[in-house]
Amino acid sequence: MNQVETFNRPIYIGIIGLGTVGTGAYKILTRNNQLIKKRLGVPLEIKRIADLDLDSDRGIPSLNKDLLTTDAYKVIDDPEIDIAVELIGGLEPAKTFILRALDKGKHVVTANKALLAHYGHEIFQKASHASLDVGFEASVGGGIPIIRAIREGFAANNIEAIYGIVNGTANYILSKMTNEGGDFTQVLEEAQRKGYAEQDPSLDIEGIDSAHKITILASLAFGANIPLSRVYTEGIAAISPLDIQYARHLGYRIKLLAIAKRVGEEIDIRVHPTLLPQETPLANVDNILNALYIVGDAVGKNMFVGEGAGAMPTGSAVVGDIIEVSRNILRGQGGRVPALGVLNPLIADCPIRKIGEIRSEYYLRFMAVDQPGVLARISGILGDHSISIASVLQKDREPKEGVPVVMMTHEALEKDIQLALKKIDQLEVVLARTTLIRAERDIS
Repeated sequence: MNQVETFNRPIYIGIIGLGTVGTGAYKILTRNNQLIKKRLGVPLEIKRIADLDLDSDRGIPSLNKDLLTTDAYKVIDDPEIDIAVELIGGLEPAKTFILRALDKGKHVVTANKALLAHYGHEIFQKASHASLDVGFEASVGGGIPIIRAIREGFAANNIEAIYGIVNGTANYILSKMTNEGGDFTQVLEEAQRKGYAEQDPSLDIEGIDSAHKITILASLAFGANIPLSRVYTEGIAAISPLDIQYARHLGYRIKLLAIAKRVGEEIDIRVHPTLLPQETPLANVDNILNALYIVGDAVGKNMFVGEGAGAMPTGSAVVGDIIEVSRNILRGQGGRVPALGVLNPLIADCPIRKIGEIRSEYYLRFMAVDQPGVLARISGILGDHSISIASVLQKDREPKEGVPVVMMTHEALEKDIQLALKKIDQLEVVLARTTLIRAERDIS
């Protein structure tokens, strides 16, 4: 007999947080319980659910109210519960709950990208010392199984680069601006009405959510401690319809891109609006979809596309982790695969490339006075800083706001670009701060 055949009880689950993702996970666990039992060999049973709101209608007629409590410690301290599922989000009390659950010998599943970006090293270290599992597939990409793919599917590869569209709200806004027109504020308001954006959308539109996610992915891909504070982060609020139009004319689309790649001994990690060649698949991932483009030295180029948020896609990832952890429980093999894919003692600090040291091609939009010699003055300053111009566009004239002059540069050093723009923006013939958008061509 194997261990599954001798395991004579259900595996007990405790859920902390019955919001959107918690509701999705509950529905999947109950609706597909027979399928899960067939695949796992034993049933999964929800023993307790903790949430501060016990009265809201979550569209679950079958919900047993006897399972509910407002006290998370009734999940954490219950000796029968095998897996604690944290779905409340935020840093605290989520961190305290997860560390306490590990102290109590429980495996953990979480969708909490902010917590893992800030404190993942501490959480994974504690789990490793106790031979416990932390499942976090749902923290990045919703239903896209990207964590498992990097950690196990690509385990034989040196990961060279990750490019990700990992925030559905930002992608929806930029897609609508590109495909249908409208300025940023109008499209954001529409996204809020449709429920695609929070009433406070700052985490999404400022790139912070994407920074959380690329921190997790880079830590996993490179087996390194990546401080969130070192991730250069820039949002999309400054992108105008003019930039969308000029990008299209130049053969690009604008996406909020999360980037992590090895450059020599350093890791180049950043989040910002990016021009992508419009013929590339990643540039054409629209609306609320997420996409991850990963390059490995053996496997080559791979792209994953799917829904990056929502009750059922993210709930699917949560339940997938629960099943994986349960399989390890059945075989007495907690910690079978290290959380970051490499043994905890081998996780090292890695130098992070400063934003000023990156090399890129650049889109630059100047709003200038309509008079002779302006283009020459701007070009002269760029040339003085070793910046070569690849193309120039000068089309529409707006007398009150100035004439938009758009340039694409050849590859240049970021700090040279910034020094040049500081001088250009001080010219009396330049009427507004220059718009800068980096371009990525290494994606096909």
